[in-house]
Amino acid sequence: MRLDRIAVDLSPLRASRDLRLLVTGTVLSGLGTQAALVALPYQLYVETHSAFLTGLLGAVELVPLVALSLLGGHWSDRFDRRKLLLLDQICLVLTASILAALAFAGDPPIPALYALAGLTAAFGSVQNVAATAILPNLVEQEKLASAMAMEFGLVNLTLVVGPALGGVLIAAVGLGSAYLLDAISCLAIVATVWRMSAQPPRDVAEDPVSVWRSIGDGLRFVGRSRALLGSFVIDLSAMTFGMPRALFPVLAVSVYGAGASGTGLLYAAVSAGAVVAAFTAGWLRHARRLGRVVVWAVLAWGGAIALAGFAGSIWIAAALFAVAGAADSVSAVCRSTINQTVTPDHMRGRMSSVFFLVVAGGPRLGDVESGTVAALTTPRAAVVSGGLACVVAVGVVCVAFPPLWRYDVREPVPA
Repeated sequence: MRLDRIAVDLSPLRASRDLRLLVTGTVLSGLGTQAALVALPYQLYVETHSAFLTGLLGAVELVPLVALSLLGGHWSDRFDRRKLLLLDQICLVLTASILAALAFAGDPPIPALYALAGLTAAFGSVQNVAATAILPNLVEQEKLASAMAMEFGLVNLTLVVGPALGGVLIAAVGLGSAYLLDAISCLAIVATVWRMSAQPPRDVAEDPVSVWRSIGDGLRFVGRSRALLGSFVIDLSAMTFGMPRALFPVLAVSVYGAGASGTGLLYAAVSAGAVVAAFTAGWLRHARRLGRVVVWAVLAWGGAIALAGFAGSIWIAAALFAVAGAADSVSAVCRSTINQTVTPDHMRGRMSSVFFLVVAGGPRLGDVESGTVAALTTPRAAVVSGGLACVVAVGVVCVAFPPLWRYDVREPVPA
């Protein structure tokens, strides 16, 4: 097979200065964000020794994430998306700095950790919604899939390096160092986005509507597109049932005896597989039936997760999580291409808010699901049952949303 048919196309990055700035800032800030995401569940488990309370972190983050994601979608479709990103990063720097100060002080109150986790999730949702809405306007339409794959691969590279770096920092220096890295890295996107051109939404109605009507219009748009809605539901099912990330510290500490470094390894493994798949996603440029690719990729995700529950060593488990991450990468690139293709620019902020609710909310629901099942049974049983439930859910989604299975990139659904 020729290399140019599988290697990701980097021409969008070379052609667009603003795309280079956006991706550079996202990658640099992502390193600190992922280090902090390892620190929070690890800190909670070390403090409480409870899988349930560790999994509860996802529930605590969910409400502020939903609220700010929907508001972020409205703001992204009304105001300059570049300015929105800059203001949001200031808030993220403040929350990360407070987490670092509490960690260095020692014995932080558990409610305070939950509250700061909620704020971090909320501001992070605004960042992702605004950045997702900006990206399609920085590349030509025919280069969108390549830009999505390239951006997804680079972001997932931070999910490999960030958790590993977080695990090493926590083991060597302490929890506060991971949060401090997060605060410093958030300043990186401020420096890059500051140099970008203005990014106002296009074709905005002259008469502004209320926030609630704006959000409602976005939700109705998503509901009317069966292929779009099906892509959201299949990913939500996969993440809710098949993402056992809340159990990574439990597995690393209690099952494999690998401590903080093992926790970082399991977090990094999923993203390592995603990076490899994204950087070899050139073949997706020639794929037409993206909906079918999504379905098969999610089936592979669920199967790999279920097998990981039987792994006898942390390295075998990490390898299977990497396979799952590769499948998720293919699914994510295809779903993102479908979503952006069927959505007009003046709706992209609100569509992106729903997309991010699924992408970020699903794993948090998965935290609660896996933590609860692990508390009632065992961590291994929670992983296996979640993967199998994901496989069953794929069949249900195919029956309920046939336009997703039939989606053809050369025959896009009318906006």
